[in-house]
Amino acid sequence: MTVVVLVALMFAATALVVFMEKAGNDLLMETREADIARLRREAQSALETTLSVLEEFRQVQGALRSPAEGWGDPLEFADFAPAPGTKVRVRFEDESGKLSLPMLDGPALVELFKSWDVREADAERVTDALLGWMQPDYVPKTAGAPEADDYDRGDVPYQPPGRPLRSFSELAAIAVARDFFYDEAGRRNANWQRFRETVSLYRYQAPNLNAAAPGALAARSRLDAGQQRRFADYLGGSGSYARRGPGFFRTIEEAQAVAGGSASLQGWSVEVLALWVRVEVERGGTRYELAALVAPPRGAEPVRAVEVRKRKGDRAEPPPEAPPSQKPSAADADRRKSLNYPFTLLEMTENVVLSAAHAPDTTL
Repeated sequence: MTVVVLVALMFAATALVVFMEKAGNDLLMETREADIARLRREAQSALETTLSVLEEFRQVQGALRSPAEGWGDPLEFADFAPAPGTKVRVRFEDESGKLSLPMLDGPALVELFKSWDVREADAERVTDALLGWMQPDYVPKTAGAPEADDYDRGDVPYQPPGRPLRSFSELAAIAVARDFFYDEAGRRNANWQRFRETVSLYRYQAPNLNAAAPGALAARSRLDAGQQRRFADYLGGSGSYARRGPGFFRTIEEAQAVAGGSASLQGWSVEVLALWVRVEVERGGTRYELAALVAPPRGAEPVRAVEVRKRKGDRAEPPPEAPPSQKPSAADADRRKSLNYPFTLLEMTENVVLSAAHAPDTTL
């Protein structure tokens, strides 16, 4: 009898321990989700406040050019007060300081790769490969460049989309280009990283000179090292411009005066056309990051969906009509017009970094 009671007690204790562990995990998950929800609301509030400040500067000055104009710390400017115990920080990255890939033609791409000390013949082959992927019915100009039919003969046949890249990961699918941007093990190499830092996948007419990437300056304007250094000193408030602090160009003529010499700045602008707003919220060791890419009026645009080109001899078909459930109602259309939102949201991402207390237990 004693043995039966001891066995029953052992099973009861085991069941109680399992129940407590499960209840603890469930409670931990609910606490984590509640914390993330609070941080998300705080981040969204800070983002809306930031956009309000940006719009105020844009209306007063006619355009956004650089955080040096005074909007570098929008939350302080707006007297934004986060919840007690919460830290909020906003950072900006000007996407329009890069070259717009959808707007680059063959000669511009060749010059870009040549500025990386790539041989002209190799630069032309990579350019042919990229344009053959992005432009329908493109005819390669170099020997050995891939043609549209070459992709049909692979182990997994596919066709070039005939539109600009929507992701840098597409480079891995482009013949010739994949050998240029990836190593033998299929890992991204220095060329991939440089390409990512120099070009943007969004469409806009002229990049912003106030945030120009060094590679973009060298490729488009052929500025020498001394001219690029003067640009960096002027914008960063260093070197001979240390006493005046960070600056920005209001006109291309101002930039031309700083560059000096015979530098050509044709094809550049001095306005922000696409801006990353990165909001970081931290509380109790848990950090939530919200990143939004926004464009002002007449700013950057995403790659538009285009009708797929049919092969010669195929009959073109009109795009399918959206089902009624996906068509915006008249009320929705009127609501969007009345909102008159000043920015276009191009992209948004979020990331959560858990504290040690909220991190899952991985011990065995």
